Amino acid sequence: MQLYNTLSAKEREKLIEEAGKDRLTISFYKYAHIGNPQILRNHLFIAWNKMEVLGRIYVAHEGINAQLSVPAENFEVFKNHLDSITFLENVRLNIAIEQDNKSFLKLKVKIRKKIVADGLNDDTFDVTNKGVHVGAEQFNQLIEDPETVLVDMRNHYESEIGHFKNAITPDVDTFRDSLDIIENDLKNHKEDKKLVMYCTGGIRCEKASAYYKHKGFKKVYQLEGGIIEYARQVKEKSLENKFLGKNFVFDHRRGERISEDVISNCHQCGKPCDTHVNCANEACHLLFIQCEECTQAMNDCCSDECKQIHALPFEEQKRLRKGKVVSNKIFKKGRSPVLKYKK
Repeated sequence: MQLYNTLSAKEREKLIEEAGKDRLTISFYKYAHIGNPQILRNHLFIAWNKMEVLGRIYVAHEGINAQLSVPAENFEVFKNHLDSITFLENVRLNIAIEQDNKSFLKLKVKIRKKIVADGLNDDTFDVTNKGVHVGAEQFNQLIEDPETVLVDMRNHYESEIGHFKNAITPDVDTFRDSLDIIENDLKNHKEDKKLVMYCTGGIRCEKASAYYKHKGFKKVYQLEGGIIEYARQVKEKSLENKFLGKNFVFDHRRGERISEDVISNCHQCGKPCDTHVNCANEACHLLFIQCEECTQAMNDCCSDECKQIHALPFEEQKRLRKGKVVSNKIFKKGRSPVLKYKK
């Protein structure tokens, strides 16, 4: 019984090109009390692999978090399968605004301690005791209220390329970092202010809303479905779009354009730009913002040193990488000192 990938990303990419069929990029999450994540994980992999579903899915005792790509012709079968799982019946699916048949090239269903890393002791509060969910229209009304505090629950590199007007955008590297900062900044307004939060698809806000209710906040709201669902509703209902720029997404696209505003800059030359790339030097792989001119001048790299390494023969690059640890703990997203115009 196949429970893991057998094809490389390149092999899968070739198959997708040969098939010539449209795919849908979808995300969803659900907080629930799952007794045996391993059994659910195996069940999902077996069923979805047959449907040619690709993506990155995390399963934990607290629920499921999924970003995936589904052949358009298999969407109804995929949806029916979700509905056959009790806690996933009628789960909200966020369908990407901009489609890319190669947004994911492997099916990875992994067991995690949590579906959102938060550094918290979740036993102290019920993650399913969430705040009030609001749609795009009510959200627009709420954030115009002077008694509302609007908070972006994403990390600095996400909000840098796009955020809602007048939102507080904590300069943090992790979701956990933002929790204490926001609570401390708003500690005197737990009863009088309306705390309204948003994130990419809603998953971080939902946990944060339960956390802040546990911490004594009385008026807690979150944007239903996050920025992805907001953009869809704005278009469908012809609402005023209050989001500026791009929505950072966690697949090969790295961003969906929500408005024509470009609110960030190339980290190398300072020119207006909101295109995220990864440094082509595999020993670095730094995530940063790079314009087309700098992409050509720097050969897809973040620094002259990386440019020199990337120009070496592949085997020589592998030799230089051997024994070195590459992770976000070392190479902060967009934080490297080699970037002159970083936020």
